[in-house]
Amino acid sequence: MFIDTHTHLYDERLMADEGQIQRAIDAGVTKMYMPNCDKGTIDGMLLLADKWPANCMPMMGLHPCYVKEQYKEELALVAEWLGKRKFYAVGEIGLDYHWDLTFKAQQIEAFEYQIDLALQYDLPIVIHSRESTGDCIDIVRSKQNGKLKGIFHCYGGTVDEAVQIVELGFLLGIGGVVTYKNTNLPEVITTVPLANIVLETDAPYLAPAPYRGKRNQSSYIPAIAQKIADIKQCNIEEIAEATTANALRLFGN
Repeated sequence: MFIDTHTHLYDERLMADEGQIQRAIDAGVTKMYMPNCDKGTIDGMLLLADKWPANCMPMMGLHPCYVKEQYKEELALVAEWLGKRKFYAVGEIGLDYHWDLTFKAQQIEAFEYQIDLALQYDLPIVIHSRESTGDCIDIVRSKQNGKLKGIFHCYGGTVDEAVQIVELGFLLGIGGVVTYKNTNLPEVITTVPLANIVLETDAPYLAPAPYRGKRNQSSYIPAIAQKIADIKQCNIEEIAEATTANALRLFGN
């Protein structure tokens, strides 16, 4: 059994393919955790969560790339939804310094506010840290009161940063990038204990080899697990068992 800890199943490119969820289940991916982006993704995400309650698990959060002029209204909506129904994490939250730094200060404010919401509701956080891993680590460290937990999703930082994340009690989300040629993830995975690794696709993005260039989907999780098994020099069953246990321990389901 596998778990995809980060998949945008509600993306219109995936929603157009009605068989995507069943294919994932048939591949052994029994649970798929869906991060929210902003108010525009809530309805589609919850539609899937209600249709597949045993398999599609929703999060609630404001993605840093969606922190714009109306970010305070978006954050108020996040807080409102967290009080209305069950979510499995506050996410996808964090910082993104790749595309646009216009709202950098607001991204930091939104990240810190949503961490406080996670602590209030005793939920894990799922962190987007593109070209901002160091700052994300610093903010998490400043907020860590012994109860804060979560995942650095689509991990792409250094080995040293990975060690800091583990010391903070957090997990690394490893996806299709681990199968690419020009990545430092093999060194990271060699260094980090298996107890601090979970699997993800970030579908529809970043499909693993040999599907690179195609639309990613949760059914590709075993390809990611196999690459990690090769790096760790163990069998794929061990990766499946450990990463599934890690995810269930974090999300509580």
